[in-house]
Amino acid sequence: MTDLSGLMTQIPMADIARKLGVDESTAHSAVEQALPTLVHGLSANAANPAGAASLEKALPKHHKGQGTLRFDEVDEEDGEKIVNNVFGKKKPEVVKEVAKKSPAKVDESLVSKLLPILAPIVMSWLASKFLGQKSSGGGGGIGDVLGGLLGGGGSKGSSGGLGDVLGGLLGGGKR
Repeated sequence: MTDLSGLMTQIPMADIARKLGVDESTAHSAVEQALPTLVHGLSANAANPAGAASLEKALPKHHKGQGTLRFDEVDEEDGEKIVNNVFGKKKPEVVKEVAKKSPAKVDESLVSKLLPILAPIVMSWLASKFLGQKSSGGGGGIGDVLGGLLGGGGSKGSSGGLGDVLGGLLGGGKR
């Protein structure tokens, strides 16, 4: 599967819930909003040739073979760097929008803690897809992989309109 629902099945909800100190339902709700936000942010950065090149250059570091990395391999410090690179100075606004679109139990604090956990998981998953595509002779850049993940790259993904909000906040990424 190469869409958000396929990636969602790779997310260790129980581990994330434990790490965040919330129940699995709350963790799932938060991930449902934060995951497309993160992917849209990566896509916005990849829309810029320099951003795409930077992302493609970073992917081998995150490649763990097929699929995503195990939860105990998640490096939250690296995740924070990824989140800061993706959203730049717009990060507080993005966090606020994700929390606003989420159920009541998901506040800005929870979203701020979740994004650095999700980022390395998403990067690992992207690395396996992108590098696997390249090794099998497939063409296209990282923007194509992200576009497929988002259902063609439009704001239609499973974000419920959050892609439009992010488009307004991010423009062509943090650049």
